[in-house]
Amino acid sequence: MSEIAKIDQYGFREYDARWIYEKDINLKGIENLGKGLGTQVINHTNKENPRVIVGHDYRSYSEKIKEAFKKGLVSTGCFVEDIGLSLSPMVYFAQFKLNADSIAMITASHNENGWTGVKMGIKKGLTHTPEEMKELKEITLEKKFISGSGKQSKVNDFQKTYKDDLVNKKKINKKIKAVVACGNGTAGIFAPDVLRQIGCDVIELDCNLDWNFPKYNPNPEDLKMLHEISLSVKKNDADIGFGFDGDGDRVGVIDNNGNEIFSDKIGLLIARSLSNTYKNSKFIVDVKSTGLFSNDEILKRNNCDTMYWKTGHSHIKRKVHNEKALAGFEKSGHFFFNQPLGYGYDDGINSAIQICHLLVNENKKISELNNEIPKTYQSPTMAPYCEDKEKYKIVDDLIDEIKKIKLSKVKIDNQEIKEILTVNGVRFSFEDGSWGLIRASSNKPSLVIVTESPTSDERKLKIFHFIDNLLQKTKKIGEYDQKI
Repeated sequence: MSEIAKIDQYGFREYDARWIYEKDINLKGIENLGKGLGTQVINHTNKENPRVIVGHDYRSYSEKIKEAFKKGLVSTGCFVEDIGLSLSPMVYFAQFKLNADSIAMITASHNENGWTGVKMGIKKGLTHTPEEMKELKEITLEKKFISGSGKQSKVNDFQKTYKDDLVNKKKINKKIKAVVACGNGTAGIFAPDVLRQIGCDVIELDCNLDWNFPKYNPNPEDLKMLHEISLSVKKNDADIGFGFDGDGDRVGVIDNNGNEIFSDKIGLLIARSLSNTYKNSKFIVDVKSTGLFSNDEILKRNNCDTMYWKTGHSHIKRKVHNEKALAGFEKSGHFFFNQPLGYGYDDGINSAIQICHLLVNENKKISELNNEIPKTYQSPTMAPYCEDKEKYKIVDDLIDEIKKIKLSKVKIDNQEIKEILTVNGVRFSFEDGSWGLIRASSNKPSLVIVTESPTSDERKLKIFHFIDNLLQKTKKIGEYDQKI
């Protein structure tokens, strides 16, 4: 008896797809997802046999899932080109290099073991929008599949092609000692090699591939990972520590003193440096990012504008593309560089290269550069559990609640809410520049909470407690992944 397709509708997320395998999706469901994407690509490109690049990350089950997914693509008429074990940015790059019609990367990124998923896109350098995800969900769940005659082939040695492109014309003329941590994820066979080739003295940390992730999840927002990098930086007297996520599109940074610098602040340092060369540029940052971008003196002096936009790699890279921005930055460590610095998509290794060039160009330690920007007290990104079917409604209700609080001039730590931004959840700001954020996670059953204050650590905490009280009143919030 043939297997019946299992595919949970909530796995179709804002801009990619993620499930717990085999609880929420089985191989037949994966095959149907491949049929869904194949049908969508054919509809969008008007080609009978569009070329689709496919790669996979290093999880015990990823290759098996990739084979089922490719079977679905081929059944619709797609010509699949398999580049093998990959990082997400390697798959994105392959679409440019091989001039293909679409891409699909089998990965659950930094999610815990057991998760699987697909990042996909049609237009070069961009990944699916919420509208495209909704369309894919409808095609897949309603089985509106096109039937065709496709084929598949393997592309050999593409890892070298990708590495060579990263190294080309990006070498540094000063030795930087860098701890490179990969959490035993796929970046381990890429990042140390590339950073050595550009001229870094590399100290490897958890770079051997191990799909059990024995020490911690490969996630540069995970405090365990950052702590391990910090210890290694101090032990080895390194100039900087880099932490890469499971599919290599994000990077986190530890300074030469062993202190974490949140990625939004790293983005500001890069933007400041770039603005001296590329005056009149535009930068895009996500709503989780520091408020310092708004009034930065160096960006103002170089006539550069910053726009706050929706969190999520698809949202920011599309905004960078549409606004013709020089670069975009997310607090989670997704950085996006347009030409001449990159292809517009997020690549953690290219981001690390840009940070190395920042250190060389400014001829300062990363801690010194960080001390040049105003100090703020930032929370990590905190994610309380909230069911997928509940999370967006809860956020909508909280937007209304916070608007009422602003209207009635209720004070939080003796301050009134002065401004509300609802482009992605709700970000509410106070007169002194402090702010809090509540939004729904795009890729997991959780909410996302961030707070920042330029005034004091105590104020940052009080804003968090205000948010947490609102959340607890809903009675629909579970445990936090981490909290202050």
